[in-house]
Amino acid sequence: MERHIGIIGAGVAGLHLGLYLRQHGIDATIITDRKPADIAKMRLQNTVAHHSITVEREKALGINHWPDPDLYYGCHHHSFETPQPLRFRGDFSKPGRAVDYRVYLPKLMEDFENRGGTIEYRNFTADDIPALASRFDLVVVSTGKGALGQMFQHDAAQSPFDHPLRLLSVGLYTGVRKSRPNGVTLSVSPGHGELIEIPTLTFGGHSTALLLENVPGGDLEELVRFRADDDPKGFLKLLLAKLEKHHPTIYDRIDTATFGLCQPQDLLQGSVVPTVRKTKVDLGDGKIAVAAGDVHCVVDPAMGQGANIASFSAVTLGEEIVKDAAYDDHFIERVDRRREERVLGASRWTNFMLMPPTAELFGLIIEMAGNPKLCNEFTMNFNYPERQWAHLASPARINAWIAESKVAAAA
Repeated sequence: MERHIGIIGAGVAGLHLGLYLRQHGIDATIITDRKPADIAKMRLQNTVAHHSITVEREKALGINHWPDPDLYYGCHHHSFETPQPLRFRGDFSKPGRAVDYRVYLPKLMEDFENRGGTIEYRNFTADDIPALASRFDLVVVSTGKGALGQMFQHDAAQSPFDHPLRLLSVGLYTGVRKSRPNGVTLSVSPGHGELIEIPTLTFGGHSTALLLENVPGGDLEELVRFRADDDPKGFLKLLLAKLEKHHPTIYDRIDTATFGLCQPQDLLQGSVVPTVRKTKVDLGDGKIAVAAGDVHCVVDPAMGQGANIASFSAVTLGEEIVKDAAYDDHFIERVDRRREERVLGASRWTNFMLMPPTAELFGLIIEMAGNPKLCNEFTMNFNYPERQWAHLASPARINAWIAESKVAAAA
């Protein structure tokens, strides 16, 4: 049966889905308003780490264009700036990597077209959706701009917040020495925010992403309010002072003489409201639109889940498209069953980690500091957020995990 799938949006969800469909001989058209050359010149939109499970998916899709082992990181360095600071490390069983999406997405767009996919470059609104229903057997919406995302019903039960949990300041920087072993650093300044430091490939080669997750009203909020474009030197001076005070393990690896943004447009200041939406919209005449990527679920970037669950969600959807003969309510039920646990696990876990820590969570952190096996398990679960949430969903579950880990460590 010949099928034609329309995909709105050329982010990681749209491209991974399109590439999967082409790999299985299904006609796919991606509609986007951003050409590859435009993406390359954009202001930084995010800093994305692909965990090993996503890297393996990229290998299966034939898009492993960045195999250099120097690009990979193999651990998380944890730093808690409490009165008695905690420092410990969790190792991955397989490494992950981070590539600037202004490099990554244009390359995948090229792959998609080289494999017989079609990309239409044009502006698009929700009013255009009905016309697509006549062209395609199924419409997938993976970009949430304006009314496009609002087509899909807000899932209030899974979206407990109507405001951002953190105010974000994220940039790509030079002059930061890599951690040893090479890894991602997760630094916490209680009451003020977190810093996620990620070794990242960008246009000029290696760089360091500094993602500052700042508590509203805390001492670090100024990094988001400061008009960095108007006073770049003033912003860097402020940033260094804040890093020295709140995140010293990163500050100690900075060469202040060479520290700076890789490019002027390599800084993003803003916020994210965590949101989960229903996955289906009826288009009439038996046709439906299905949500993917940020239209389906938006999470704060603190736990590095957004792009990874978008890729998982898209390829899972692709698998169901390939093996089904009709795109109807039964199809949506199967897609939802397969995607729900991981997507909601990522959303719930991320929201939980950005709330003031419970006594049980703090007890888990203390235990991880002295229990490498438990810390490694916590770290490897970044690949499987549903497993992480299964351990963290209640105080009883956290305490049970701690108890089990103590027994295993004593064995």
